[in-house]
Amino acid sequence: MTNPEIPERTRGGLAGKLAGRVKQAAGSVLGNADLAREGRLQEAQVGAEADAAVATERARQAEAEANLEAERTENEIERERLENEMAARERGEQIERDRREAENAAHAAAQRDKAEATAEEVLHERSADIAERAAEEERVAAAQEAARLEQEARAAEAAADAIDPEER
Repeated sequence: MTNPEIPERTRGGLAGKLAGRVKQAAGSVLGNADLAREGRLQEAQVGAEADAAVATERARQAEAEANLEAERTENEIERERLENEMAARERGEQIERDRREAENAAHAAAQRDKAEATAEEVLHERSADIAERAAEEERVAAAQEAARLEQEARAAEAAADAIDPEER
């Protein structure tokens, strides 16, 4: 039997449980109730330690799973943040491409309008030149016709004077 005044360090696991059973059996056989009680207590202590170890391991595993889940959640949040950042960057790039495309289209339209205006101006100038030449040709033709008629009138007057010189 052990001294109740000195705490005994019990062994855990199977050896501690076996020692408790041996003490309990020895106490029962010898009629020593204290030894039997000490054996039962040792066996119960080993069981409690085993239960505590299992509970500690379960708690450690639950904590590890919780940490893993928290890490997964953080990774998911970071993945979503990065996806959003990439989507925002792509939207910005698309907006810039659309702006440049619209700017280029506007520039091309302005160039077409300018070319059309220049062509129209050239066409109007040519039309004006043609009209001016036609007017000049008409003026020359009218002057020539007037000169011819003037000549005919003088010739007719000369012929009339030759026929009747006194009428003059």
